[in-house]
Amino acid sequence: MSLTFPNRSRSYDEASKRIRFAGYDGMSQISFLVDADAISEAPPGTVTAEATYLAAFDAAAGSIHDVARNAYSRSHKSMYVLTAADFR
Repeated sequence: MSLTFPNRSRSYDEASKRIRFAGYDGMSQISFLVDADAISEAPPGTVTAEATYLAAFDAAAGSIHDVARNAYSRSHKSMYVLTAADFR
C-alpha cells in the first residue's frame, strides 16, 4: 500500500507549535506533526498565529504530503515530526 491523505482534517497544537494531520497506509493511521515555523513566517503567540499556520498548511498541503510520504517511505513508523530540514 502507499500512503494517502483522504482526510483533510488538521489541527494546530499551541503547546508544541505544530500542526497535526494524519495519513493512511491501508487501514493503518500514521500521525504527522509539522513544525509551524517550517511552513509559515507568522510570529508565534499572536492572535492570528493559529489561523495563519492553518492557512499556510492548506496552501502547501501538496508539498507537505509529499514530504510526509518521503519520510514514511524511509521507515514505516506510526508517528513523524516534520521540521524545516525535511522541506529542504
